[in-house]
Amino acid sequence: MTLRKVNIFILVLALVIFLLVLHHNILGLSDLLKTEWSDSSPLGLQPIDFIPEAPQRLADDNNDKEIPVVITASDDRLGGVIAAVNSIHQNTKSNVAFHIVTLNDTVDHLRSWLSKTSLKNVKYQILDFDPHLLDGKVRIDSEMLNSIKPLTFARFYLPNWVPNAEKAIYLDDDVIVQGDILELYNTKLQPGHAAAFSDDCDSTTNKFAVRGAGNQYNYIGFLDYKKEAIRKLSMKASTCSFNPGVFVANLTEWKLQNVTKQLEKWMAVNVVEEIYSKTLAGSITTPPLLIVFYKRHSNIDPMWNVRYLGSSAGKRYSPQFVKAAKLLHWNGHFKPWGRTASYAEVWEKWYIPDPTNQFNLVRRHADMYETK
Repeated sequence: MTLRKVNIFILVLALVIFLLVLHHNILGLSDLLKTEWSDSSPLGLQPIDFIPEAPQRLADDNNDKEIPVVITASDDRLGGVIAAVNSIHQNTKSNVAFHIVTLNDTVDHLRSWLSKTSLKNVKYQILDFDPHLLDGKVRIDSEMLNSIKPLTFARFYLPNWVPNAEKAIYLDDDVIVQGDILELYNTKLQPGHAAAFSDDCDSTTNKFAVRGAGNQYNYIGFLDYKKEAIRKLSMKASTCSFNPGVFVANLTEWKLQNVTKQLEKWMAVNVVEEIYSKTLAGSITTPPLLIVFYKRHSNIDPMWNVRYLGSSAGKRYSPQFVKAAKLLHWNGHFKPWGRTASYAEVWEKWYIPDPTNQFNLVRRHADMYETK
């Protein structure tokens, strides 16, 4: 019995010693964790809401992401392209690649203008538009013959110009960019949307231009609702239209939804059934876009398409408002290279004279035409 008691005593003593050692280790670990939590060094634990600053190398890499900008260039409007490209180039540190779509007879003039001026270091690609793409898709009206310009349809074929890009910006040639183009490129598109436009009824344009404009800024101003093909689409005639001169495209969605084929389909339908409104005044690229993107497009910030500077509405803008605009758009009859448009002096700031002097003749002709 005595031996048995001794064994029990030894076991109890060993257990007590084990528990004491374990307690000591736990206390040591607790102190260690407290020390590490309060340590401000990179090896210490950080509070869960701590967001470290991006390393400088990674932050700089964001500027290396290429921003594709597609713009068209016809010879009689080439100065507009030069001014637009210059304004974008001067107002951003981002890696912008210009994809300039033109016709064969303009290539040499464009290349000369770019290579012999301060734009010689701009990254650009000159692309040729084949007018035969439009065969059977454009209705030739003798009264609107001069308004049928093949390059206006280049925006329908965006994936052709930037086949490897996931996202791209399209710009008309009568714009000046005063903001950082990266901001426009970063426009968030909703899931399933292939493009983002500026609505014609947004607060900015509504304040200055829409008042008293009738149906000019609704779907009924662009489409003939008497035609069965339009009525079958069940689109509300009062739906606000959008301006297709400035937009951001998700090219992955564009391809998945076959947007180009859809646009071509409605162009062909119009050739046979004349579904466009008779009051279009030459805006024949807008109706197919309105149909295809009906309630399926995102919106860009209105300050990224401050338009109507090419019409009388542009005179209503204050100098302060024009200065604050991210992008100025001279859509309308009067172009800034004709000097009679509103705020043409702002455009002039970004214009680079033509080294061949050819565009000066165009400008003189435009002055004469607009003052008649």
